Amino acid sequence: MNGRLIYVVGPSGAGKDSLLAWVREHLPANAPLHWARRTITRPADAGGEAHEGLDDEGFERVVQAQGFAMHWQANGLRYGIRLDEVAHQAQGRWVLLNGSRAYLPQAARLYPGMTVVHITADASVLRQRLVKRGRESAQEIERRIERAVDLQVPEGSALHEVRNNAGLETAGRQLMTVIKEITGMADA
Repeated sequence: MNGRLIYVVGPSGAGKDSLLAWVREHLPANAPLHWARRTITRPADAGGEAHEGLDDEGFERVVQAQGFAMHWQANGLRYGIRLDEVAHQAQGRWVLLNGSRAYLPQAARLYPGMTVVHITADASVLRQRLVKRGRESAQEIERRIERAVDLQVPEGSALHEVRNNAGLETAGRQLMTVIKEITGMADA
């Protein structure tokens, strides 16, 4: 059942979270797909994706109790996917999760045969979005863009790429098509 995992990654500025939200709103309700909810060390009401919020101590308790199927650190936060979130594979459903590029090799070892969906955009588009966001210096932005092009897909994992250079709906429809193709859903 490990092959029924869709691991979505993308660099900052690619619009991964926006695309996932768009697809979630437009995908048929009866889709054989479970959207894995992440546990993150930030308050649940902090905005962005719906997630379980834990402080560092609570997160560490779950780690020590081996309650996560996978967990990683990025951008000063800790992220985890609880075991029950990926257990839906055993019920014949696909599990889609919002992952980390840095954690990809470990995830592939844990879930061989998973499918990687890489949300990306051209360097000029990434640069424009990151500058507009205003969180980083020009040098930090350039480092992010350099890292954006270096995605190594683990052996045995399938790769689908979605380029988000145009509008949200255009890339959202492309991502929906990829998800339907992966899961074998008929066009609705």
